[in-house]
Amino acid sequence: MTRWHWWTLTAFAALMLATWWSPLWPGEQALHTSLTLLALLALAWVQRRHPLPLASWLLVLLFLSLHTIAARWLYSSVPYDDWTQALVGIRLSDLFGWHRNHFDRLVHFTYGLCLAGILHRHLGWWRSVEVVISTSALYELLEWGIAMTLAPDLAESYNGQQGDMWDPHKDIALAILGAVVMVAVQTITGRRRGAAAASTASATDGDSKAVRTNR
Repeated sequence: MTRWHWWTLTAFAALMLATWWSPLWPGEQALHTSLTLLALLALAWVQRRHPLPLASWLLVLLFLSLHTIAARWLYSSVPYDDWTQALVGIRLSDLFGWHRNHFDRLVHFTYGLCLAGILHRHLGWWRSVEVVISTSALYELLEWGIAMTLAPDLAESYNGQQGDMWDPHKDIALAILGAVVMVAVQTITGRRRGAAAASTASATDGDSKAVRTNR
């Protein structure tokens, strides 16, 4: 691992600790944080056997950072309206006419975006999207299973459906959308790099031929 890997991991650890300062719902936050700890263990295992480049490493930490922030406010109560009001004087819910907290949608979209960004160069676009679909569905089943063991009010706080019976379906759909966006961006940029490299190689070859002709 490079020093950038360690520095960004340290920054994430600081963020994680900060979210535990005077926790609002410690029990529920601990449930969400347990998944973060499992993800960090998996990341350490992968990094020892198949070291991730810095870009992939940052994608993992980006997703975990959003999940960690959401865990403090149990997703449903993340005060992003207060944040945007303080920064730019606009409340997103008023601007877009939202009637629920959509931070969970952002996290699921980011999950698909980040996971596909890491897997695309190894598995190709179709397999990457398949992995995002399957793991998103498995997570929703896990979340449902955990909720079934909790008291109704605690289950609602943990799941954060906010009264939307289609919440799991929308979460999976947004993860798929994030994966498709990332795969499309990486494919387009990859083709442009390839075309630029081919053009440079052609120009270099042409210059070499011109030099030989002049001689």
